[in-house]
Amino acid sequence: ASSEAMLLLAWLAGGLLSIVGALCYAELASAYPSMGGDYHFLRRAFGQRIGFLYAWARLTVIQTGSLALLAYLFGDYLAAVLPIGTGGSSLYAAAAVIGITAINWVGVHWGARTQRWLTVAEIVGLLAVIVAGLMLAPPEAAPRPLTEEGSIGLMMVFVLLTFGGWSEAVYVSAEVRDARRRLGWLMVGALALITLLYLLVNLAFLNALGLAGMAASDAVATDVMRRSAGEVGAALISALVAVAAITSANATAITGARTACALGRGFPALHWLGRWDTRRDTPGNALLVQGAIALLLVVAGAFARDGFQLAVEYTAPVFWFFLLLVGVALFVLRVREPERERPITVPFYPVLPAIFCLTSAYLLYSSVAYTGFGALVGIAILCVGALLLPFLRPLPLKEID
Repeated sequence: ASSEAMLLLAWLAGGLLSIVGALCYAELASAYPSMGGDYHFLRRAFGQRIGFLYAWARLTVIQTGSLALLAYLFGDYLAAVLPIGTGGSSLYAAAAVIGITAINWVGVHWGARTQRWLTVAEIVGLLAVIVAGLMLAPPEAAPRPLTEEGSIGLMMVFVLLTFGGWSEAVYVSAEVRDARRRLGWLMVGALALITLLYLLVNLAFLNALGLAGMAASDAVATDVMRRSAGEVGAALISALVAVAAITSANATAITGARTACALGRGFPALHWLGRWDTRRDTPGNALLVQGAIALLLVVAGAFARDGFQLAVEYTAPVFWFFLLLVGVALFVLRVREPERERPITVPFYPVLPAIFCLTSAYLLYSSVAYTGFGALVGIAILCVGALLLPFLRPLPLKEID
């Protein structure tokens, strides 16, 4: 960012664009509630084969890659607080994947209860950082940008990565009471709160470190807490980041397994993946497969220079490609099924959905342009799924629905 205003506007834009996306998803979820989420929307709009490609990508790249990168984030920061020697981050990351999978395999209520308490801890910790940063005296040196011109494209890749996760709400749309009418308001309200928190925490960072101090820091929140409370504060914020990462990882596991389960129900050859354990009320087989793939990615990351960076590169382009397709699906289904009841509709149609599609297309380009070898691997895995298509016979939509 070339100025404080540019920095704050990027976070505000990220919140507004996420709210636009949430409105698009809320319309689709209210018209087509399903545990399959995006998979359900895409196969209705484009057919079973595109739906399969998305579910394949989600199982092998998007959700498992996200689970791996969050596990590495957890491992990196926990290793800073409780070092266990070389390879500690990777061992902690592997333990996180195994633990989260086990909790959700035991039952949906355990996973939901864990998510609730982790989220409370995350928000309380974030508020502590905001208070600490705003109470500190500003640095003596005037903030000075690293470059004359900021890179808005690169900024938005990381800002929207930070906001990412709001679309996961649609995967539990079939399990939330009166979701067809409430889900849109829940998503928009939550994103408005998150946007406010992100703006406040960045104001606290600016006050405590200045723009140049933020740009020079590898761990901004840690540096703020170190100024406020010394090494004890730095250790506390490292623990907070670990909690934040495990919170998101748990949510990722909950929703990702539901897509895999929906995939199994759409293709007879994968029926074992679609089994729902009624006793524990959870997609047990899908959780185990998802956890195993994420664990393999963690192992691969252990041999890379930066496991977290590799996981981001692996995941981002494929994620934005399918998010763009979901935006297009909204237009397709409006035309193809105009009589369908839509308890929630996107305001200012078609302007807001068009903004969502254009933003996703731009982020697809940016994620390829700014990432490295990991992106090519993720795209290659998607192509492997395309090669499997001729050998899989999908069930008719009416049999699944």
